[in-house]
Amino acid sequence: MSNHHGKNAQTAFGIDIGGSGIKGAPVDLATGEFSADRVRIPTPQPATPSAVAETVVELVKRFDLPEDAAIGVTFPAVVQHGVARSAANVDGSWIGTNIEHVLGDALGRPVLAVNDADAAGYAETLYGAARSTSGVTFICTLGTGIGTAIVADGVLVPNLELGHLEIDGFDAESRAADSARERDDLDFPQWAERLQRYFGVIEDLFWPDLIVVGGGVSKHHEKFLPLLHLRAPIVPAQLRNAAGIVGAAALAARAGTPVAGVKGD
Repeated sequence: MSNHHGKNAQTAFGIDIGGSGIKGAPVDLATGEFSADRVRIPTPQPATPSAVAETVVELVKRFDLPEDAAIGVTFPAVVQHGVARSAANVDGSWIGTNIEHVLGDALGRPVLAVNDADAAGYAETLYGAARSTSGVTFICTLGTGIGTAIVADGVLVPNLELGHLEIDGFDAESRAADSARERDDLDFPQWAERLQRYFGVIEDLFWPDLIVVGGGVSKHHEKFLPLLHLRAPIVPAQLRNAAGIVGAAALAARAGTPVAGVKGD
């Protein structure tokens, strides 16, 4: 299936930048699995661009990476062509900052930056719950908010903030996120009614072939997914906490492919 040359092309490095930790690992692109143990370093406080860049350099130094290994980074923000347009759980000074330039300059090698939900969603379509599905996959993480991604026939549509759809006069995630379940002390059947409304609107707008649900609460998927009645199958995510690192690595590797060498997948 792969036409990569040499073993290095089969490994890329993924970094997951979060509000509490910066995690990284090399990823075997054939399997989507880590080829060495993941390392986690606490996110510096305040998480300014220079402080985060220092931590990323420290992280990458812990691994013996080939010089040509692609590096992908997930970031908790809208990331438009490498530039952070928002900032969640990191310092506000990131807004308007080119993440790829800041981290690439610090590392001395090119970096691809991607929104965290996009990276995780892409990983699920390559190696996880959606790997055998063609067409349109909608991936969402139910957590403090609702992170969303759409991948159509292997192509990621970036920065879809569909957790913020206005439904029944509310910002959707304020009613349907896992944090709303806890805040309003809902049992799973009560929460499922809100999820039914949310996913029903998503289906009417986007007609996905498959819906994948991640986030910590997805480990209890048997308590709420069977209560949902949708046109598309809805399944739990498989890659758990690895998804961001894996997706960032895979997207960086793909971005580094010369256009002439892209196979028709």
